[in-house]
Amino acid sequence: MNTLRFTAGEPAVEIFRVGPRQWHALDDDRVTGRAEATTRPDGRVFLSVDAWHRTVFDRLAHVVLATLPDPVHTVVDETDHELLAGWREAGLTIRRREWEYAVPTDPGVTGTAVPPPGVTIVPAGAAEDCPLRELDRVVRAEVEATVGWPEMPAEVLARPADDTVVDSAKYAVAAENGAYMGLVRVVQVTRLPRIGLVAVRADRQRRGIARALLTHSLGALHQAGIPMASAEIKETNEAATALFENLGARRAGSTVELVRHGR
Repeated sequence: MNTLRFTAGEPAVEIFRVGPRQWHALDDDRVTGRAEATTRPDGRVFLSVDAWHRTVFDRLAHVVLATLPDPVHTVVDETDHELLAGWREAGLTIRRREWEYAVPTDPGVTGTAVPPPGVTIVPAGAAEDCPLRELDRVVRAEVEATVGWPEMPAEVLARPADDTVVDSAKYAVAAENGAYMGLVRVVQVTRLPRIGLVAVRADRQRRGIARALLTHSLGALHQAGIPMASAEIKETNEAATALFENLGARRAGSTVELVRHGR
């Protein structure tokens, strides 16, 4: 969601639906605010509202929320206090917090991790498509069977039903005896590459595979002249926090996910 810069005054606006899940706020035919609801791959509905005036934000949020079934989610930079207050006044409450980490790519900082015996790292772009998609389905099923996928962050990406691998070239994988055991996805969504997912099959965890995947991918970025990557970690995920901080990652900010459960 875009950061708001609220201005003074009380503009009179009208709210119009301009698409199946898109709304505009108009002041004398001038667009002063936009809202969009997006259904993410796990089925959650996320709402974004972009407005330059608090009154416009309030009107848009009120009108749009009245049309959407619960639950409705949104994500806010925690330093944007005005926006956070606006969503809270609209009836949403904080559900989870994620720390944003700046992750160095220099092996002199991250160190190098040797995969466990029998495990090899297949570089990004070299993984076989079908085994990669099968591993992705396995690790997601394991997440769903434990903490539940709604506890994991989800990207707003168009993808076919039941297929969460959009571009296999973005994945490096760990292989053992020809079978894929772990994966890491690095995507370029902002000026910094983002580590979007690190996952290892449950029966292959605690062997150093995740660290080996990460140091490999970070090293590849370093060789490409990219000094830093980013990652988001849920504040209660102690294992992931320890893994990244041991690589020299440092907190650079935080975002919160808010939700309206019911009216």
